[in-house]
Amino acid sequence: MNLNRIAIKFAGEAGLGVDSMGMMVLKAFKNMGYQGIADREFASIIKGVGSNFQIEFSSSEVNSLQSNHDIGVALDRQGLEDVLETIKPNGVIINGFDRHQKSVRNYQSIVTEKNLIAINIPARELAMSQGGGLVMMNTVLLGSLWQVLGFDLESLNKQIEIQFANKPQFIPTNLLCAQAGFDYDLNDFEIKLNSIAPDPNLASKSSSRMVIDGNASLVAGCLQAGVNAYFAYPMSPASSILSYFAKTAKDYNLLVKQVEDEISVAQITLGAMHAGTRALCGTSGGGFDLMTETLSLAAMIETPWVCVIAQRPGPATGLPTWTTQADLNLAIYSGHGEFTRLVIAVSDPNDCYELIQHAFNYAETVQIPVVVLTEASIAMGNRIVDVFAEDLITIQRGLANSSELESLVSQDRFKFTETGISNRWLPASSQATYYANGDEHTESGALTEDAEPAKQMIDKRYKKKDYLLSILPEPVVYKSKVEAKIGVIGWGSTKGVMLDTQTELAQSGVGVDYLHYSYVFPLKTEVLKEFFDSHSKVYIIEGNREGQLAELIKKETGLVGEKILKWNGRQFYLDEVIEIFS
Repeated sequence: MNLNRIAIKFAGEAGLGVDSMGMMVLKAFKNMGYQGIADREFASIIKGVGSNFQIEFSSSEVNSLQSNHDIGVALDRQGLEDVLETIKPNGVIINGFDRHQKSVRNYQSIVTEKNLIAINIPARELAMSQGGGLVMMNTVLLGSLWQVLGFDLESLNKQIEIQFANKPQFIPTNLLCAQAGFDYDLNDFEIKLNSIAPDPNLASKSSSRMVIDGNASLVAGCLQAGVNAYFAYPMSPASSILSYFAKTAKDYNLLVKQVEDEISVAQITLGAMHAGTRALCGTSGGGFDLMTETLSLAAMIETPWVCVIAQRPGPATGLPTWTTQADLNLAIYSGHGEFTRLVIAVSDPNDCYELIQHAFNYAETVQIPVVVLTEASIAMGNRIVDVFAEDLITIQRGLANSSELESLVSQDRFKFTETGISNRWLPASSQATYYANGDEHTESGALTEDAEPAKQMIDKRYKKKDYLLSILPEPVVYKSKVEAKIGVIGWGSTKGVMLDTQTELAQSGVGVDYLHYSYVFPLKTEVLKEFFDSHSKVYIIEGNREGQLAELIKKETGLVGEKILKWNGRQFYLDEVIEIFS
């Protein structure tokens, strides 16, 4: 590989400030004019176990992480063991753990075998010498990192001032600690890293760029979409959606409720949508299991319902803080009976912001349940992106207009139509009334168990699938800069790693085209079939054991691609995907 990027991993016991260090550095890189992406790994146990935060930064676009890193910053013994295991040969370790040689097994042999530069900083001692507490060893290590990277310390100092703007009493000491780490003598080490100059154009417009994770991006999209109610029971990796909504509730006059269980969450959301509120609920796979009866009810009463599933490995509790793409089948096939639903999968913060807005428009105009799939690596991973454009997507409510309200009759609510879509109006907005009845019903919603109207009503709801297919966008094909005989199909987070793979392989003259599905079900197939026809070899890449998209494609079209699968709770890394095609 010839990657013009640097990977940094911060590692240590949970609770030592690993995430804070990583976020400060990523934000500083943004201000300096770099592109970057970051993700964190942590166990579901809150304290006492290791965690890490990895950043990949460059002057050009970065969409994925590598499985290893160039620089490891270790806060304690666990952190040192972590970075020793995953650092690249010829990498640099900045170690703030004082007793490294005695307590880390095979420390010296690993350093020798990988030809590492191991810089042991007396970080705690330096922090205390500047009047700081033990926790400020983090700032000392950041100062040393800036020296290793060859950066001007002022760029870090600015971020320290921003970080502690609400606690200004801590700024002077932290600045002293950063200076102490920066001044620590590294003259004995010859450090050779890729020289990556920042983009001065990006630096000049840093105020129009931001560091944001997928869940925060999704909430921003909801605010643009006119969502004014959110209901959830906390379940990682969806939990921070609830937190972000709660933080903005007062400013945007939102109703935000932590409900007692997921069944109630789903029911309240459906009731709110029926009454005319744009409401969202969010959960993970285990919580969605409990919501599926409501999913079917939404289909029966043709009331829009939108739910986010933030995927984590199962079954049962599984791996609560890790990532997967294993809930596609859950989203497509859950709920009893046969009816139309839409499944959308996001891939990055921009997707989160835009696709959630489209999700509500489709839910309301087609009067169907919509499931939005995200993943732990997207939901909690951070990226440097441009500030989102406002008023980008027009809100479409799909409600009867004022002139129609006057002439409506009860039978209009579930009237048989060519598309399967009938007039929808809010309670008390018209003199016409109807039954929102969970039993099978007639056009007015009145209960029926007669064979012919039951068949007609099932057909009516199913017609929406054909209409939906006629209006949904086709999957997007990302063409290689060189001629490609290889094609890869994916969804969700695989887009990022495939775009980086495509760019890297093109530099070596290897062409790989990538077809990406955002609207996964119902499955659009026209571009898909052309993609298979135009490539001699087609792969389907996804983070689950069965190849759920691959099986859906086979079921819908008979087309079979070779599967590239991963199901250990970790995302696809750039180096491992490149190796497949090299």
